[in-house]
Amino acid sequence: MSMLSVLPFLKPIHLQSPRSSAGGQRRHTLPASEFRCLSPEDAVSVFEIEREAFISVSGGCPLHLDEIRHFLNLCPELSLGWFEEGRLVAFIIGSLWDQDRLSQAALTLHKPQGTAVHIHVLAVHRTFRQQGKGSILMWRYLRYLRCLPGARRALLMCEDFLVPFYQKCGFEALGPCEVSVGDMAFVEMQHSVRGHAFVRRNSNC
Repeated sequence: MSMLSVLPFLKPIHLQSPRSSAGGQRRHTLPASEFRCLSPEDAVSVFEIEREAFISVSGGCPLHLDEIRHFLNLCPELSLGWFEEGRLVAFIIGSLWDQDRLSQAALTLHKPQGTAVHIHVLAVHRTFRQQGKGSILMWRYLRYLRCLPGARRALLMCEDFLVPFYQKCGFEALGPCEVSVGDMAFVEMQHSVRGHAFVRRNSNC
């Protein structure tokens, strides 16, 4: 049985557009807003958003297209996409990790018995930035993780300038991350999935 079928929070949430036909019957339209787990078929759309969001800032992407497909095949239930009228506007991709801190291997591995969710990437389409969508999506994702029986913590690594954003999302800094990519250094951050509820706040993400 799919994990999606037994966890009510994982079911797609639709906010329907209030359009109606002349006869008063609602037209068949795409939902105005939908949150759902991603599938391998979403990989190209994910990569296009990620590439634009990260290459202009850091010159590289956290995940390449084949790595996106890899995680969406292995653990699609650890991803979450935000769709507006069928168009992907923001997403998170995660995998499970089984150690206290992230290591270089965490960039490519999914450990099914792990209790830490490694958040590889959060990205928002350029058209929808500066609207608080990043913080809203993270809030939904952390709520979602509370429905997963084995999840205890969420871990991520980020550059210094993103630390305030993730602190607003309820993460705490653990210090320098062991992982490096080229000459880039990162801060490792943690959020307790079983701890206090995350308070949604506006952000510039």
